Amino acid sequence: SKYNVITFLPLNLFEQFLRVANFYFLILVILQSIPTLSSVPFYSTLLPLVLVLVITALKDAHDDIKRHISDYQINNRSVYVLKDGIKQAVKWKNVRVGDILRLERNDFVTADLMLLSSSEPSNLVYIDTAELDGETNLKVRQPLPQTTELSDNEAQLFNFNGCIECEPPNNRLHKFVGKLAWKGKSYALDNSNVLLRGCRLRNTKWMYGLVIYAGHDTKLVQNSGRTRFKRTHLDQTVNNLVLLIILFLCFLLFCCFLGSLIFEMLYGTNPAVETFLPREYHPLVTALLQIFSNMIVLNTFVPISLYVSVEAIRLGLSLLINWDKKMYYEPNDVPAIARTTTLNEELGQIEYVFTDKTGTLTENIMTFSKCSISGNKYGDMTDMSAPSTDWNEFADEDFSCDHRLVSRCKEREADCEEFFKVLCLCHTVLPAVENGKLVYNAQSPDEAALISAAKNYGFVLKDRSPFTMTVDMLARGTKMDYEVLNILDFSSERKRMSVIVKSEDKITLYCKGADCAIIPRLSKATSRNLHTTQEHLTEYAREGLRTLMIAKKDICEEDYGKWLEEYLRASIAQTDRDYKLGLVYNKIEQGLTLLGATAIEDKLQDGVPDTIANLAKANIKVWMITGDQLDTAVNIGFSCKLLTETMKIFVINEDTQQEAVKALCNTRKDILSALEKKAEECDLERTGGER
Repeated sequence: SKYNVITFLPLNLFEQFLRVANFYFLILVILQSIPTLSSVPFYSTLLPLVLVLVITALKDAHDDIKRHISDYQINNRSVYVLKDGIKQAVKWKNVRVGDILRLERNDFVTADLMLLSSSEPSNLVYIDTAELDGETNLKVRQPLPQTTELSDNEAQLFNFNGCIECEPPNNRLHKFVGKLAWKGKSYALDNSNVLLRGCRLRNTKWMYGLVIYAGHDTKLVQNSGRTRFKRTHLDQTVNNLVLLIILFLCFLLFCCFLGSLIFEMLYGTNPAVETFLPREYHPLVTALLQIFSNMIVLNTFVPISLYVSVEAIRLGLSLLINWDKKMYYEPNDVPAIARTTTLNEELGQIEYVFTDKTGTLTENIMTFSKCSISGNKYGDMTDMSAPSTDWNEFADEDFSCDHRLVSRCKEREADCEEFFKVLCLCHTVLPAVENGKLVYNAQSPDEAALISAAKNYGFVLKDRSPFTMTVDMLARGTKMDYEVLNILDFSSERKRMSVIVKSEDKITLYCKGADCAIIPRLSKATSRNLHTTQEHLTEYAREGLRTLMIAKKDICEEDYGKWLEEYLRASIAQTDRDYKLGLVYNKIEQGLTLLGATAIEDKLQDGVPDTIANLAKANIKVWMITGDQLDTAVNIGFSCKLLTETMKIFVINEDTQQEAVKALCNTRKDILSALEKKAEECDLERTGGER
């Protein structure tokens, strides 16, 4: 909320008198209350001014009351807190750091919590973070293995005496650095162990968590900031126009002052001439005093009702937005809602639109399209067919399989098996059985597409816990159990993800990522078919497909033991943890063996090309950001009409900031010279036509 009972009147009046017209009429009211200067009663100006102030104040009060009601409802929600070994219902506003909370399915997370245990067999927790980052995919969080033994034993949970050291409150939603000291040992805490306020518990019966940040210290509130007074461009324009009117009024007052001074000097002492002001004043003083009288007489130059008229028009236009049937989204029964009356005027002033690609321009529904394995390309339309359920009961009916690849998987070719093992093991997907059918809960649609492809080709992830994964290899007719030793998380800086697993006393690292992250880490001796795979990637990119490279590495016990010591030291570091972990990750991800590449399709949403074309007609510049390869980005640009055939494309692809700035400057010179040349050609054509 913006105001309270004490601050509303002074703060709201202060904001209203920032408007030039309101302040001008306040000065007029003061002048009219001086009988010597005014023959007009002061209430003739005071009443309209008060009316304007009251109407605006009521509108501001109505908006703020809605914010107060929302705050009250949130602060008075109930949550279970362990007190004296039993759970008790407590209001959100009374939750404190160190409390242990019990949340149940579909509950909103009250504060920033460290997850202790949950009802799921593997103690995993599914959360919806749509209110935090707008993403609709369920995320997965898991407690430290050491705290899962607490389960739902409320007496043990209440007596939990761990000590958490963590960073000060901040607004970084996707990063948390902390350390738990418990039973004489230290354990690293990161974002995967933490639930943030604003999340919602899904697909989990119950969970317990320890409050780390509460109230204004939570990351959600830290991101909210203070409600500040914002002035629209139209308000600024109206203020400037009023200032121009006042300047013109000052010019008229100056002319009146000169006329009055001349009149008083010529006729002011003549007793036959009747004057308004007493004659004892000097002519100059009389002329100066008449400035204020003239100001009162000319007060109608400044339109006091202008702001009221603008507010009424804003309200009407916002209602038209709410009633617009073309902006109603029928699948989700969601109409357009103008949350502020100034929305329409702000929309009309947009000059630039910045957008990402995935989920905004595209449907964010990924489908496995093509792949390259050991230099062999699969997924061409001529080789596609419906999945066969005679050997794969888990195959999706709507999935198109390459029958050549299916045959090689059935024949248990080593390259194909290793390729699909990466898809089946290198992810954060959780399998579940719903209505007798195997489904996968993925944090991203990319992972869902890859794990589904592996399933359709006979490599089925059946079960997963924090430390194990079970894969049913249908072609072999056996189930393989893999011990998960480490997960090297994906990040925008690393552009890759790896998992280290152990099976049959053999340790293997499986890795997937962008080609720019994988190629420098490949072993030249073991990575054949690199050139062919790169050609396939370029071809996929030109088709607008999202590409990843797939690789692996066998690790001996001794090397892994040495690396693990470095990893454990870096994982509990309180300073520069991400940097130190990145160095450790990079050390083990060297000497990879290339297995192949994948290509995933993400279709454009309906109406995107026409929308961008209409924005271009309105002279609105659209900028799209994407992490895809250059060829993929260009293809998507043409597909969504962000790029057209008549455009000349300039490619800026440099390694350093200095080189990029230099390239941009050179490109700007080329564009300006091309424009000048075009202008000269137009001038020649025009002059030639005139002759």
